[in-house]
Amino acid sequence: MFLSTNTCDGKRECIKQCPTKAINFINGKALSCLVCGICYRNCPNGAIFINSYGGYVVDRAKCNGCGMCMYNCPIDNITIEDGIVYGICSRCGVCSEVCDNRVDGYGLERDKQLKLVKSLQVLTPILEDIPCKQEGIKEVSRNYFGTDFSKCVLCGRCGEYCPTKAIHVNIDWDNGICNGCRLCEDVCPNNSMNKYQAVDKNSCTLCLNCLKACPKNAISVEDFKININKLNQKPTGSIISCLNCGLCSDLCKNESLKNVDHKLRYDPTMDIENTNHDESINSCPVNTLAIDSEMFIYDEYSDEELPTLSGFCVSCGKCVSVCDEVHARQFMTHTWDGSVSSDCISCGICVEVCQEDAITLQRGTISVDLDRCILCENCAIHCPVDAIVKSTMYKNEIDGGFNFIEQELCMHCGLCYKICPYDAIDKVNNQFVVNEENCKYCGACKNACPANAFLFERKFKDSIEGI
Repeated sequence: MFLSTNTCDGKRECIKQCPTKAINFINGKALSCLVCGICYRNCPNGAIFINSYGGYVVDRAKCNGCGMCMYNCPIDNITIEDGIVYGICSRCGVCSEVCDNRVDGYGLERDKQLKLVKSLQVLTPILEDIPCKQEGIKEVSRNYFGTDFSKCVLCGRCGEYCPTKAIHVNIDWDNGICNGCRLCEDVCPNNSMNKYQAVDKNSCTLCLNCLKACPKNAISVEDFKININKLNQKPTGSIISCLNCGLCSDLCKNESLKNVDHKLRYDPTMDIENTNHDESINSCPVNTLAIDSEMFIYDEYSDEELPTLSGFCVSCGKCVSVCDEVHARQFMTHTWDGSVSSDCISCGICVEVCQEDAITLQRGTISVDLDRCILCENCAIHCPVDAIVKSTMYKNEIDGGFNFIEQELCMHCGLCYKICPYDAIDKVNNQFVVNEENCKYCGACKNACPANAFLFERKFKDSIEGI
């Protein structure tokens, strides 16, 4: 909740600006909603929900004005006016913006909040004893096999040798052009092919092993000679690999995919009874997890072949050993202290995509529970302004959507108008409407709205960044 400090001057600016009338003036001090959630838990219609800021919002389309929230509020802060519920804090942060004496008590003041709520002794239901929260970890880290993009030449050698297809290398030229993966050198029985793909015609026996092994079909035979189609230029493209975050194992329904000592392990025999890995596949942050197109497991009871998984790193280190020329593949550690850059636009996408519920939105920044964060980087991959650091080249960009304000639900507080980073909210005849030409569908307006008045949809597309 937001608290007033002892320096409160009684000007009541916070009360005037609060869009949900959640602040009252009592005994010379501003007293506001405790954000205790009792109204949320006692609403018989499910008309109160927790928003991306960690506050509570009334869905006026569901609310029938029964008053259960008002009767159960421990500080009598909730009122109903003309069928509209007021007095519940959505944690929009407007009060702290207009008054320097209002501070955000989220996190650091949580224990004090609980003690205050308990001291009132009028709670329904009574809060259970909650131990004081110890100081959390300073940062979260994840070990993985990754790529030094400054060294990588996009030869694709690591991807060809990865046993689980957890490395995807994309080059911006067509099939039939040598990418320098050196598989031809590896399979040549006479050492007639060197690391520069130059053929010793005196020792070459035309066994054609190189031709068969070439993943790009860049080798041909003409007049009893091996020819390699090469371009004398540096390739551009992308290299994406499994982050070893373990999100797929967290979402695995049948425990066939496990995270053992921070290493992914897969037992396909456990897929016989349940082969539904859709949630894990769809939630893979870098989109490497997939159904294996080559390996199947036979179910003798149903007399059918069942699909298996591929695209997850097993930490074998083969990619590092075969990257023996440029040493771009390395064992790496990625760390994050939960901070974001000043570019954050409070869109809330990071909160929506976080499968671990580790992120809470604040105005201009986010609060991250590092005890929950597994560094899957979903938040960074989806962040439209790149305010969160990431270790992968993979990126999802917003690709259109739908945004509309229900005027019957709108409280005309203007929060959406103030927070929109793209000037996509217009004020027309004292009503706020969406300017579709400017709207980027980031969702900042939807998350700020204390009345749940937005009809909003958004879709993403893959947009791999170049080096």
